[in-house]
Amino acid sequence: MKGTIVNFRLSRHVQKCNHMIILIDDVDNREKAGKLVGKKIAWKSPAGKVISGEIRAAHGNKGAVRAIFETGMPGQSVSQKVDIQ
Repeated sequence: MKGTIVNFRLSRHVQKCNHMIILIDDVDNREKAGKLVGKKIAWKSPAGKVISGEIRAAHGNKGAVRAIFETGMPGQSVSQKVDIQ
């Protein structure tokens, strides 16, 4: 299954560098997104390094999810594809 990183998780004053918002193909509501909680996720950098994480919660009502990665994500990861196992 594939998804796209949309943005970092933000608040008014803070950006959490290892929390990302992800839109997943063929997921268009909160119920479908909730079924993916707990799945592993991986992003591969252009240099070949793999950063893995886990889907922790649904985000909003349009099918987006919140994922927490093991390390901070670079800005170049925004709008890139991720693999969901």
